[in-house]
Amino acid sequence: MYNHSNIDSLTIDIKTKAKTLGFMSCGISKAGFLEEEAPKLENWLNKNMNGEMSYMERNFDMRLDPTKIVEGAKSVISLTYNYYTEKTCEDSNFKISKYAYGNDYHFVIKNKLKDLFEYIKEKTGDINGRVFVDSAPILERAWAEKSGLGWIF
Repeated sequence: MYNHSNIDSLTIDIKTKAKTLGFMSCGISKAGFLEEEAPKLENWLNKNMNGEMSYMERNFDMRLDPTKIVEGAKSVISLTYNYYTEKTCEDSNFKISKYAYGNDYHFVIKNKLKDLFEYIKEKTGDINGRVFVDSAPILERAWAEKSGLGWIF
């Protein structure tokens, strides 16, 4: 089992396992309130920038603090996955986005996330956590940026 003294080793193990599961990159950040994003999200919502996405108005606190979704959360693991396929649309009268070919990416990625979470539990003991693929009121891009997997303009 891991403890605070060998957390770097656990981080390396998680990132290595994520790569073996097919993820392109893995970043880990400390869970907590996204202080810088709070006024940005509030301003965005007040300007009705969410359009018809009314769900963005719900669960404001959860969007900014994952510990309100997973009690006792210590970390947020962000991952990238290339879902590109070589398949092309055979009927040239219409176009379908590449992510829509093959199996639904929500299920493909969620299964991989479950495998990664089970691996982490094997290494650390029975921990509390959840896996999400576009299915939780969290700011995915903000967490990815915080973990070093990109940036937001």
